[in-house]
Amino acid sequence: MSVIDDKTDAAEDVGETEFERLYKTGIKELEEGEVIKGRVVKITSDSVVVDIGYKSEGVVPLREFLDRDGKPTIEVGAEIAVLLEKLEDDLGYVILSKARADQITVWDDIVESHDKKKEIEGTIVQAAKGGFYVDIKGVQAFLPSSQVDLKPARDPQSLIGKIFRFLVIKYNRRKNNVIVSRRIILEEKREMLRKETLAKIEEGAVVEGTVKNITDYGAFIDLGGVDGLAHLSDLSWGKVTHPSQVLRVGDNVRVKILKFDRAENKISLGVRQTKTDPWTTVREKYPVGSRARGRVTNLTDYGAFVEIEEGLEGLIHISEMSWTKIRHPSQKLKGGDTVEVMVLDVDSGNKRLSLGLKQVEPNPWDEIGVKYPPGSRIKGVIKNITDFGVFVGVEEGIDGLVHISDLSWRKVKHPSEVFTKGTEVEAVVLNVDKDAHRFSLSTKILEKNPWEGVEDRYRPGMTAGGRITSVADFGAFVEIEEGLEGLVHISELTRGRKTAPSVKVGDMVEVEILNVNPEEKKIGLSIRSIGKTQGEALMGGETAGKTGENEKEDEPVG
Repeated sequence: MSVIDDKTDAAEDVGETEFERLYKTGIKELEEGEVIKGRVVKITSDSVVVDIGYKSEGVVPLREFLDRDGKPTIEVGAEIAVLLEKLEDDLGYVILSKARADQITVWDDIVESHDKKKEIEGTIVQAAKGGFYVDIKGVQAFLPSSQVDLKPARDPQSLIGKIFRFLVIKYNRRKNNVIVSRRIILEEKREMLRKETLAKIEEGAVVEGTVKNITDYGAFIDLGGVDGLAHLSDLSWGKVTHPSQVLRVGDNVRVKILKFDRAENKISLGVRQTKTDPWTTVREKYPVGSRARGRVTNLTDYGAFVEIEEGLEGLIHISEMSWTKIRHPSQKLKGGDTVEVMVLDVDSGNKRLSLGLKQVEPNPWDEIGVKYPPGSRIKGVIKNITDFGVFVGVEEGIDGLVHISDLSWRKVKHPSEVFTKGTEVEAVVLNVDKDAHRFSLSTKILEKNPWEGVEDRYRPGMTAGGRITSVADFGAFVEIEEGLEGLVHISELTRGRKTAPSVKVGDMVEVEILNVNPEEKKIGLSIRSIGKTQGEALMGGETAGKTGENEKEDEPVG
């Protein structure tokens, strides 16, 4: 080899060394285990190729970028942080990991959250004994139940999948344990809000709040970190027996600050004070004769109370419920019904509102007189029997009365002698008084009138057989045919004696016709005028008894 060749070889040796030096200074100096940044240059079926500024490109498994549905969450050109696991594998690729880089990064965030009280974001993924598991960018943390909210969660399952902000209160990286709290964040925010709220609260101010809790005596309302009490009596202008009738936990409400004790931090609130007392405008809104709709709130024996708006309640008296007679309001209404009513009277001073239900319904009595003129016949079922007559159902809610005097031509002591409740009868309409709501009927008109032609059948001096139907001080009544009675006066029974003979109801007797007066429906009868034999037979027992008494009276004393 020549000198020139030696120099050339030497120069080439120097050149290679310098080239290597220049090349090496032109690329990054990397170490395995280091988190570095790179740019995605290619995506294959199973890998993501990343340019990290090294002599070789790095490879990350595609599975580290797939979502729950198996779809890639990365695209070419995206900048990502990756962990350098190996500078060169058998194929000369740099092996990278996105998942491990994320885990290292999130642990930095976890430490920072703990040390600097910095909030960190996580997703509640699963309920566990005593709390929940929270996913913080791939690191599983534990959230105790007491640290979920300011108060215990009513529906733990509703929190699953929700994203919240947390503070790390304890961690152990070696054991991969992390405990977080959401309550601390909420308490801090509430305290800040409380100070702001207290600074703005003034008596008389109207503010908004959220119903936090309900008790028997009122509702606690959160005004923004500060709770106030709205007493039961200040919830509504209407009648309220329990706060749950007008409020529910979580409701947003407008309230008025009634009283604020700064020393005790006690705030009295009013809900109804934010609204106008309905009784101040009731006459203008609901004049007499106007109609309104309302809800039945209560039934009593004498009527029904109807609320036509909050705090405005009126009474429908039972007499104003129906054009027909009802025994109890429950026959017409029930609690909770929505009804249309007419305003009958307004007394705003005493807060009384009289309402009518029947006034908004057609009055059946307006048509009943036309539908059933006097003399027409009806059929109906006997609804009720009283001492003075029977009531017959004519139409729904309308009953007609057959007075005891119109039941039968014969003498009736009680309607139950003639009719039974529940049986169907036919009757004739006597009169319809729509103003008094009276429907008069008669059943005896349908029977043959025994007084027709009575003068032709019974003349003075005639004799007839009959049955004693009743006995009075002045004589005895004898029925000589169905529905035809005559009177045997006491003077026609005694035959000259001071006392009447012993006769009783049901006895069959023979009588003489003394007189007949069909206009007054009277027949005079006599028993004494009939032959001596019958007179003695009727009075024999009485005579014998009196004789015995007289004999005893005539006996000397001693």
